[in-house]
Amino acid sequence: MAIRYRFELADQAQPLEYIIATGQGETGTTRAAEPARWTRLAYHQCSNCPLDKDQDARCPAAVDIQQVVEDFSALPATQRVTVTVESPARQYHKITGLEEGLRSLMGLLMANCACPILNKLKPMAYTHLPFASQEEFIIRSVGTYLLRQYFHHQADHQADWTLHGLVELNNELQLVNQAMWQRVNAGCEGESNLKALLSFFAMASSVSYSLEAQLQKVRHAFMAESDISPYEGVRPSNQESSLP
Repeated sequence: MAIRYRFELADQAQPLEYIIATGQGETGTTRAAEPARWTRLAYHQCSNCPLDKDQDARCPAAVDIQQVVEDFSALPATQRVTVTVESPARQYHKITGLEEGLRSLMGLLMANCACPILNKLKPMAYTHLPFASQEEFIIRSVGTYLLRQYFHHQADHQADWTLHGLVELNNELQLVNQAMWQRVNAGCEGESNLKALLSFFAMASSVSYSLEAQLQKVRHAFMAESDISPYEGVRPSNQESSLP
């Protein structure tokens, strides 16, 4: 499955288009012709990166987002843009600020890249939802994780129903986020990419720092009042919650 992003700006005659290949054997159009110096693996390498800088010359995520960074680096984050996202199943169309459009595109690129850590988000790329709200992001993150645990259970592997693994994964992602922001900061002349990445990272961090609070915000959509026990949430003082 390939996903096409098209950005139409009022002061540019031609739209900027990117094809992101999310399936094996497909080709995309987001790679720059020549990798920039800030894509070198050793340049602000993530502290938890499992790759060897002596064997892997480039950061997979940086290589995949470089062209987007260069295309939008000089544009203001508040500039209005018409964004169209096409997948084999449907089309999305929104007039919004450049920041939101870039946040959506960069989130897909990073989840779809070959980074061993970010690649764990591949299911999110498989079910990509452009312009997702905070609530939608939480529901998709938790739902995707629990579906993976179901498949683990079906294969007679240990399953994590407490979401501890999801929090641990997103703690790992925070280290990646910080290093990636430093990379983009070094290679970006404008503000759009920085704000778009910061917006994306802030949304992702909610899984690590306030998952329980975020889940409570969407609880009403999944449970009727009659389904909630009056004693729910009341626990002995020495009993810890299963979520942070």
